[in-house]
This record gives sequence, structure tokens and C-alpha cells, in this order.
Amino acid sequence: MDSDWPRIWPFFSAIVAAGETYAYPEDLTSETARPLWMETPPAQTVVAVDGESVLGSAKFGPNRPGRGAHIATASFMVSPQAQGRGVGRALGEYALAWARQRGYHGMQFNAVVETNEPAVHLWQDLGFRIIGTVPEAFRHPRHGLVGLHVMYHPLR
Repeated sequence: MDSDWPRIWPFFSAIVAAGETYAYPEDLTSETARPLWMETPPAQTVVAVDGESVLGSAKFGPNRPGRGAHIATASFMVSPQAQGRGVGRALGEYALAWARQRGYHGMQFNAVVETNEPAVHLWQDLGFRIIGTVPEAFRHPRHGLVGLHVMYHPLR
């Protein structure tokens, strides 16, 4: 929902600024970042909440248009203050259920930073497997050039 963006932006901007998990441009403003995260149909953006607090967000939809639209993709961000509380798992399970309900054949993650071990382990625990790694495709602020995993989960 568009009204969620002001509550997503603080952790979105902090995660992007940390530079460890997303390859978004570093000079994003709230206005330039909003269309990158706030999906339009047939895709969707959701939030995980605890009362009035937004703990995390996910966006999901077709990975590619046209002939590739039967495979879903998704992206996830969990507020640093909410990490370790199962928010990522809940969002991941929701995204998989969303894709199944809409008849997607599978879900593909195009760029999971290989040093993001909590995410890699979570996605593997939810049934994703690494189908390839693009070496040195991500410039990590502490580890230098690291790989990006392509991960896939069949839904049929």
C-alpha cells in the first residue's frame, strides 16, 4: 500500500546505505527509491507489522514480462531493529504462498549476495536452491568483490 512507504523508507535507506545486500544506487532519495520498491499490479508490496511498527517489507511479482511471467521473484528487507525475530521467514512464507495462489510455476531470486549468510540459509530452509553464482558481481564494502547467487524454488 502506498501509505506504507513512509514507514518502509527509514529501514530501506539504512539497508541500502550499509551496502551489504542490495545493489541499489547509493544516492537514492525517498522519491527515487519509492518506485523501485512499491510494486504495481500484478506485483505487490507488503509489510510485516507489530502493532503500528513496520518490521519489514517484501515485494513480489513476475520475474520477467511476457514469456517469463510464469516465474515469480521477490525481494525482502527487514528493519535492523527487527532482525532475528522471524520477520524474514514470515515474509518469505507469505511470498511463496502468494505465488502459489496465483499459479506461478516457480520463484527465482536473481541476486542474493553470497556473504548474506542469514538470507542464504533462510531461503535454503524454505526450499530454494542455489542454481548458479555470478562471481565477483557485487561490490561489498567489507569483503570486496563477492558473488551473487541465483536461487530457485519450484512451486509445482
